[in-house]
Amino acid sequence: MRSLYLTTPESNAGKSLVALGILETISRTTQRIGVFCPVIENNPSGDRNKNIDLLLTHFQLDIAYEDTYALTTQAANDLLAKRQYDDLLNTVIQKYRRLEERYDFVLCLGSDYGLEPVEFNLNVEVARSLDAHVLILANAFKVTINELIATLNSTLEVFKAKGCPVVGIVANRVRAEAMKETGEALQRAFKSEDITISTVPNDTLLASPTIREIAEQLNADVLYGADKMDRLAYHYMVIAMQMQNYLSRLKPNSLLVTPGDRGEIILSALQAQQSTNYPPIAGLVLATGEQPAPTVKQLLDGLPSVLPIIAVETETYETVTRLNTIRSHILPDSLKKIETSLKLFEEHIDMEAILEHVGRIRSRGIPPKRFLYNLMQWAQADRKRIILPESSDPRILKAAETIMEKKIADIILLGKVDEVKANVNQMGLALDLHKAAIIDPVAFPDLEDYAHTLYTLRKHKGLTEERALETMHDISYFGTMMVYKGDADGMVSGAQHTTAHTIRPAFQIVKTKPGISVVSSVFFMCLEDRVLIYGDCAVVPKPTAEELAEIAITSAETAKAFGIFPRVALLSYSSGTSGSGEEVERVRKATKIAQERRPDLLIEGPIQYDAAVDEEVGHSKMPGSKVAGRATVLIFPDLNTGNNTYKAVQRETGAIAIGPVLQGLNKPVNDLSRGCTVEDIINTVAITAIQAQHP
Repeated sequence: MRSLYLTTPESNAGKSLVALGILETISRTTQRIGVFCPVIENNPSGDRNKNIDLLLTHFQLDIAYEDTYALTTQAANDLLAKRQYDDLLNTVIQKYRRLEERYDFVLCLGSDYGLEPVEFNLNVEVARSLDAHVLILANAFKVTINELIATLNSTLEVFKAKGCPVVGIVANRVRAEAMKETGEALQRAFKSEDITISTVPNDTLLASPTIREIAEQLNADVLYGADKMDRLAYHYMVIAMQMQNYLSRLKPNSLLVTPGDRGEIILSALQAQQSTNYPPIAGLVLATGEQPAPTVKQLLDGLPSVLPIIAVETETYETVTRLNTIRSHILPDSLKKIETSLKLFEEHIDMEAILEHVGRIRSRGIPPKRFLYNLMQWAQADRKRIILPESSDPRILKAAETIMEKKIADIILLGKVDEVKANVNQMGLALDLHKAAIIDPVAFPDLEDYAHTLYTLRKHKGLTEERALETMHDISYFGTMMVYKGDADGMVSGAQHTTAHTIRPAFQIVKTKPGISVVSSVFFMCLEDRVLIYGDCAVVPKPTAEELAEIAITSAETAKAFGIFPRVALLSYSSGTSGSGEEVERVRKATKIAQERRPDLLIEGPIQYDAAVDEEVGHSKMPGSKVAGRATVLIFPDLNTGNNTYKAVQRETGAIAIGPVLQGLNKPVNDLSRGCTVEDIINTVAITAIQAQHP
């Protein structure tokens, strides 16, 4: 059992950032992860603790919310009032021990100071009682370096005095200009301590609340822009001056505060938002209870898109005072904040050194989190040019933003340049259009060359040159031709088009690798405790025995390419020699063909699903088998079985299904489900990039 106790001597130190980074790192090497907080604040509304909810949701941890904490502040206060401190501590320990029995690693979050002044001592006692390694976190934003050192030193000494093994200290929200000086000062101050010292710079995005958070905490009415409430407010500006004066003072992502009857301010803010000469505006707060004039409302009602505009009853001064007390949180859907937190953690906190103190955490297998992490690392190591033809889809643009920012691949978007740029600006994305190429197929200078190439490839099928030119206006054909001509390394499509529309051009243009007679597909099924490969679930309706054997061999090669040791099971409704019938014989014949072609691979069949994946069942039904119970590649007998099975497993277990990933093509072209998420697109692009690395 391993655990880490993240504690802070003060509130608002940024535990979410550090907790996200810790679990992101741990999840790459271990599967069963728990989260525990000794005491959480009361919440009369019944909402979950924000830190716990973030971690449970983002990492999809298999733990009931009620198991993640021991007491509320109310219950803890009741025990303290009765002088039952030992009972309080015993309750915490008992609840924690239940988690200890179930999980390989538990991250303990020190409480949030709703019990001052006893809470700090409680955190120390809990850490000691749980025998947990301690990581101390402090907020450096509004203190001097000497004050920061004093706080960290006193905290460190208390934990050491109680015998708690402290593995590191983290100074969070350090001002950018003071990073070097602060880091050097901390190294000098704690040079005699065997601990890891980290400094994390302040980040405006993380400190900035969304308009939704602001509206909720101000109890404001949302007048306009309800679909844009996730915009971040970096600054607050009180607008009491004339339009020409305040516009020159605008800062990026400012929230403007003005009386509700200042129609000219409202309208000028909307105009400034549309102009490329002014920075983006987060939204407007209309104070004093005044509403915009009817004519202004009529104008706003007729606009296709309006900034978030919220209204409060309080006077301007009181409104601004309350704004300055608003605390921003990282919520499960705050994807940009989560991404920024993880990036800051990776760049500034040496988790490897911390883990050396904690001890090596044993894994019960390669967790899906590690597999997904490896995908991104492999893709980043040799970036490829991947086409996303469906640039009019918001999911595609959001995915492109993340892909470019994380340097997973270089993106090529197909579409009219002005329209793509307008969509990016309208969505408020940080997609760098100077780095992401935008190509309009109709205006592409080599369009005629592409059309002639298509004509050459398909003239034996009766394709004319005129028809070839028309076909090249189709984004699927155009994108596939870019891949064929070497102007791109791969393509991902299907968010708005059928599978046939995506893969037919690939069959006609890219074609299959030498020695491959059939293009097939696999899904990477990221289950709770492992990653399995399912094939074929999307392309070949009813493969012959020869085709099934080829699918099995190709899928095994795909598994190896992605770091999964292939143990291939050809599935049927019976295992071994127990069954008979046409379907079983087809699978049995396919198994024999595959074994003869590739004796170096572990391939067995026919075998039932449960015997393939469950060691106890596999040992019972096929004793002595090297595949039964441990299969990593599962080959379904037909498309009907495979497609229904992957969807059932995905739906019932919450597994992440990445695919379909096409295999057997000369160059990678992959299909998306029309119901795909942004995460699905990102994962598929990473897969496609890795395929392009291994032609």
